[in-house]
Amino acid sequence: MPEGSHHVRSWAAGTTASSVTPVLPDERARALLGRETLLVLALSLGASALAALISFTGSLTRPGGLADQAANLNSSRAPDRPWLDLAWQLFGITTALVPVLLVAHLLTREPVGSGDGGLRLLGFDLRRPGFDLGWGALVAAGIGGSGLLLYLGARAAGANLTVVPESLPDVWWKLPVLVLSAVQNSVVEEVIVVGYLLRRLDQLGWSPLGALAASSLLRATYHLYQGIGGFVGNLVMGVIFVWLYRRWGRVGPLVAAHAFIDIVAFVGYALLADRVGWLPTG
Repeated sequence: MPEGSHHVRSWAAGTTASSVTPVLPDERARALLGRETLLVLALSLGASALAALISFTGSLTRPGGLADQAANLNSSRAPDRPWLDLAWQLFGITTALVPVLLVAHLLTREPVGSGDGGLRLLGFDLRRPGFDLGWGALVAAGIGGSGLLLYLGARAAGANLTVVPESLPDVWWKLPVLVLSAVQNSVVEEVIVVGYLLRRLDQLGWSPLGALAASSLLRATYHLYQGIGGFVGNLVMGVIFVWLYRRWGRVGPLVAAHAFIDIVAFVGYALLADRVGWLPTG
């Protein structure tokens, strides 16, 4: 056991995510957690943020406006081979969840013997399903509608790419895969960019405002491939989600809200594309 790791357990035990997690008193423990945090982000949403920045740079420097380009979210990997395509879709969904399993493993090293370790530290469990789903639905209703209006306005202003939520072939597994993709997105983002990142930044001595800015800017940046509208919309969403996490001490409602938003976007697009005139289809 590395020197100072016992401080992680003693300071984490008994705390709740709704308050700022106490700073680790041991300098070596903070250095280890700092490197751990950078590695987790490099394997997940930090890498996504860098990829989105590169993608946005390419879109800006390409001839024509942003609105004339498309950002495809769920596309086919083998259009003419549905079973192979399904295998690729499920492979992508499951492997994207590996960083969440890594976070769960790392968090189990904190409160030994308390029965409250792992992702339960972040409020990602089944202890309060009614609370999580109920508040998640309310948050999704508020953010989803305003987010759609922001997207349509940004695209009309030429500040956003045309977002194509799905371009999968019409096969029997299309809608289930879209739902699984939405759930995967919500779990990865809210567990890592809200629950895990805020906990680690608190332990490293960041101020609550600094942690809020880091989490929100990271969320906005890995959505930058959609354009300026995607950046701004997710920046606002990030601020709201951090505030709600601090208030509730649970990422459960945020995972539910994000999943509801993405399910409506993915499945709604699949059902409405080319059937309504107000929905851009790329």
